[in-house]
Amino acid sequence: MDSLSPKTNQKPTKILQELDLKHHLHPFTDQKELRLKSPRIIVRGDGIYIFDNDGNKYLDGMAGLWCVNIGYGRTELAVAAKKQMEELPYYNTFFQTSHPPAIELATKLASLAPEGLETVFFSNSGSEANETNIRLVRHYWSSVGKPKKSIIISRKNSYHGSSMGAASLGGMNTMHSQGGLPIPEIIHINQPYWYGEGKNMCPDDFGIMRARELETVIQKYGPEKIGAFIGEPIQGAGGVIIPPDTYWPEIDRICKQNDILLIADEVICGFGRLGTWFGSQYYGIKPDIMTIAKGLSSGYQPIGGSLISTKIANTLEKCGGEFSHGYTYSAHPVAAAVSLENLRILEEEKIIEEVYKNTAQHMFERWNALSEHPLVGEARVKGLMGALELTSNKSTQASFSHKGQAGIIVRDICLRNGLIMRAVEDKMIISPPLIIQASEIDELVNLIWKCLDQSQKELKCQGLLVS
Repeated sequence: MDSLSPKTNQKPTKILQELDLKHHLHPFTDQKELRLKSPRIIVRGDGIYIFDNDGNKYLDGMAGLWCVNIGYGRTELAVAAKKQMEELPYYNTFFQTSHPPAIELATKLASLAPEGLETVFFSNSGSEANETNIRLVRHYWSSVGKPKKSIIISRKNSYHGSSMGAASLGGMNTMHSQGGLPIPEIIHINQPYWYGEGKNMCPDDFGIMRARELETVIQKYGPEKIGAFIGEPIQGAGGVIIPPDTYWPEIDRICKQNDILLIADEVICGFGRLGTWFGSQYYGIKPDIMTIAKGLSSGYQPIGGSLISTKIANTLEKCGGEFSHGYTYSAHPVAAAVSLENLRILEEEKIIEEVYKNTAQHMFERWNALSEHPLVGEARVKGLMGALELTSNKSTQASFSHKGQAGIIVRDICLRNGLIMRAVEDKMIISPPLIIQASEIDELVNLIWKCLDQSQKELKCQGLLVS
């Protein structure tokens, strides 16, 4: 692993780790396991790399949590934050009040979004935005005299956030097993996961079949009770589940035919991940609501939102009455100013165009070559997000007997080699900063190959490979 000195934090790593373990409850973390391993203390980022407190360098194949689209170390965003803090560090947007950063960001988003999405309700994260969407859908249908249209359909293995409503929209069993989830009137259909659930069919037929499960559920409950369908253009946290090309056009048709709102959760795909501003544009769908966050500020500030259609916005205005919902920090002026600067960089430096024209193609070619490795059952990639399906037997594409064990082994070996790569059960996934260059993609793939070689030896030693 490369190292950089001197340290950028004066406290010794051991002291920081002890304080962290004593006082910090981590998200999505087994605290007992963390105490055995101790947390990594990250102190600095530069481009596509991050550095820990001991000076070790890591290639961040996950862009933080799918979000640092313009890369680390862009001082322009710090300057924008400082300037806004000096002028107006905070004011709310409740009670018929606004401020320039909120107005300018809402206007900019309306110009970038797919046609017909011209209004934004700001939140502080994707989870909050999807909480908003639940209430927004039900409030909208009540406003037009159809209060029974309250059911929202989602998908198994989807991720829409971790708060009560957002985690209910998501279809992850591990989350539903804690805290009394899901809340009522959330229904889940199967995901368009061809490798894991549809290899006995051609992908196009499988995509149609899975899309039409939505139609079956609508017929079961009646369209008069279904308010919306929500889906990520590509399921990210579920393991980069790339739907067959037939899937989204059919979903779009079914929603419109049955007068059901379509919500595209663009928290991961939005702001350039697929080489387009939004995944909805890539797949040619026309959502009524789009969830945004992460890449909106490249993670430099917490901010999210719900872009809503003119139809919904005009209806709420016409019907009148207060939408009794909001957040103290909705459209926080500093977060909005930083987001505006982030969007300026994405646009003026043509980062998304570069992904579309060049980077994604190079990633596609290099990533697909990983399918030749003995541990890989499938290598799939779209834009700048990809997954490797690990297999215990290349010829049969057999799964590992203990689900998730191989993924953890590969993930830890990646870390030892200076690579941040996420394990989702026995899928290894990546989503690097959009600024990654061709030579850095080569570095990424070469590192992955090295880590897979080492992992193969370790898995063999542990008797986890099937002959």
